[in-house]
Amino acid sequence: MTHEIEVAVRLDYTMREQAAVLMQIGAAALPGQEVMDSTLLLTPPDAMRAVAGHGGVGERIWFEPRDTFTVAYDARVRVTREASILAALAADPLPALPPEHVEYLLPSRYCPVDTLHAAVIDQFGGLDGGMAVSAVTEWIAGHLTYVPGSSHGGTTALDTFHSREGVCRDYAHLLIALVRGLGIPARIVSAYAPGVTPPDFHALAEVWLQGGWHLVDATGMADPAQTVVIGVGRDAADVAFLTIFGGAELNAQSVGVGLVGAVG
Repeated sequence: MTHEIEVAVRLDYTMREQAAVLMQIGAAALPGQEVMDSTLLLTPPDAMRAVAGHGGVGERIWFEPRDTFTVAYDARVRVTREASILAALAADPLPALPPEHVEYLLPSRYCPVDTLHAAVIDQFGGLDGGMAVSAVTEWIAGHLTYVPGSSHGGTTALDTFHSREGVCRDYAHLLIALVRGLGIPARIVSAYAPGVTPPDFHALAEVWLQGGWHLVDATGMADPAQTVVIGVGRDAADVAFLTIFGGAELNAQSVGVGLVGAVG
């Protein structure tokens, strides 16, 4: 089935000083999703330079505002991706992994795989492949509570494992850390998805099974068949929608995502 998604993002910031900004808010051009049309307006106008996103997925934009800036991004995206039946998918032998995917097995800033390894093996050690990923996802759904404001920019998967609460990025980080601990590559995905409450940039995960990446949302809010991928990375540090190399204050932010229609 084909879904058409409309995205509208508005950002308004005041800079404390002139500084470089790295932004990633555009829908990525990928198999399974096609950007039908899009506009990106920066006010006041400034020189923008595009560079590839982490892993070559999506696009980052550099610019250097002096005082205030606003961003308006609008897009229409056609998604033809099908949701995967995870339990039916096998894990790939680790020595056969593409070399660029090895980093998604290792500890990263927000996903301390080594610290959680004993808990992972104790809880899920008898499972493999998609069955293991499904079990981890179900465990998170049954043990975590979605609580806006319960975490901060420094919260790791270990913190979330102990607190048993968080927001979408915390759910994604915990899923990633636990799945990596089972020897399955996993990475974070920044995305737009209809039905996310409150409407915002959304974080979910991708797991590498049977020779491909498969979207998994531990919060249960996003349907992979209706999800528009922005970028991917080891954890949230790689997919921030704005990284400001200086001081700034947020004046206003809004993200709107709507399902226009479905065909097929």
